[in-house]
Amino acid sequence: MLEAETAGLVVTALLAFMLTVGVHIGVALGLSGFLGILLAINSKAALAQLATVPFSTTNSFTLAVIPLFILMGALASQAGLTTDLYRAAYSWLGRVRGGLAMATTIASAAFGAACGSTIVNAAVFTKMAMPEMTRFGYDKRISAGCIAASGTLASLIPPSILMIVYAVITEQSVARLLVAGLVPGLLSAGIYMLGIYAIARRYPHLCPIPEETFTFREKLVSLKGVWGISFLFIIVIGGIYLGFFVPTYAGAVGAFGAFLIVAFKRKLNGKVLIETFKDAGITTSTIFIIVIGGIIFARFLTYTGLVRDISDWMLALELAPIVYLLGFALLYIVLGMLIDPIAIMVMTLPIMFPIMTSVGYDPIWLGVIAIKLAEISLITPPVGLNVYVVRSASPVPLRLEEVFAGVTPFLLMDVVTLGLLIAFPSLVLFLPNMMN
Repeated sequence: MLEAETAGLVVTALLAFMLTVGVHIGVALGLSGFLGILLAINSKAALAQLATVPFSTTNSFTLAVIPLFILMGALASQAGLTTDLYRAAYSWLGRVRGGLAMATTIASAAFGAACGSTIVNAAVFTKMAMPEMTRFGYDKRISAGCIAASGTLASLIPPSILMIVYAVITEQSVARLLVAGLVPGLLSAGIYMLGIYAIARRYPHLCPIPEETFTFREKLVSLKGVWGISFLFIIVIGGIYLGFFVPTYAGAVGAFGAFLIVAFKRKLNGKVLIETFKDAGITTSTIFIIVIGGIIFARFLTYTGLVRDISDWMLALELAPIVYLLGFALLYIVLGMLIDPIAIMVMTLPIMFPIMTSVGYDPIWLGVIAIKLAEISLITPPVGLNVYVVRSASPVPLRLEEVFAGVTPFLLMDVVTLGLLIAFPSLVLFLPNMMN
């Protein structure tokens, strides 16, 4: 048997190597954790983790909400709710300087309330909004950057898959976390819109005003297209906030509500259902593999005492709480340049969560900050996941460097939002504190 510190070095080196050569993050975490337990404890303990963790993780009542929210988003997309949302937002904002980009931001934020997945959000709006924005003369960089950044809003605006993963890892209330993300999500969208307006005013050639106009009656009629998203948001988040049902039941109700909307719009057929359930199953499986691997890795850190040792060492430094927060933020930004947000959480929270709460940070507030940092990582080079999604899904010819150039001002806007959430924690906590 190896000492815990030696086993930790071996496992860290192995994990870094596997990530470098492109091994799936869930597999890399699971294999590293298994080897660590094997080296530090014994083969029986290591095999026990392989035998029990996959079932105990996927059998979780809390995690059951993830496939339900993913299914709800997939059905909402099949129902064409995104097209209706975008048309409504465009009819109201199209004649404003930067209005098309603002419309994309609003529609993306609203769809995030039914989707919960940043990847789905970015892919859907790339295919829908990118051709429209470029057709009206918008610069490709600002268009792609707006879509990539707005897609991250699904991480904060409930329902959010990242929120659920955070809740499971840290054993916090899923309901309180989902509700806590509402105001920060809307704040992020609002700052995006202000930033877009400022850019459009300073560089009008990037965001020309379309010639198409809408009467007030046409604008009112367009609002009929938002009823589907409004319905899903009210029954899911309203039900959770008012205590009518727990998040898992809310996910089931939301998925069934989305199913009814698809049926009502007469878009329901066998092919649609098969493709929808297939896509939802693939996405869910990918997330669960990461979570299972992360839990095995976390078991290694816990069983060998490395979590306790690292936590004790960092707390013994007796630094100011803000220093720990800056270190937490830096860790997330750096890791976000390399791996996806779910993997970051399952890797870091077993160590960082007890440290951050020990120095006085509220666990619900910390969850929103972690999600906001994860949002930033989704558009940070060199591996901003949403940037690659926009690049690959774009019907308009687009280079990767153009998308990264386009998201740069949105990164600065995210820093402003993050600063406000840190300076005014009540922006995060006042809604969950009002829950029953």
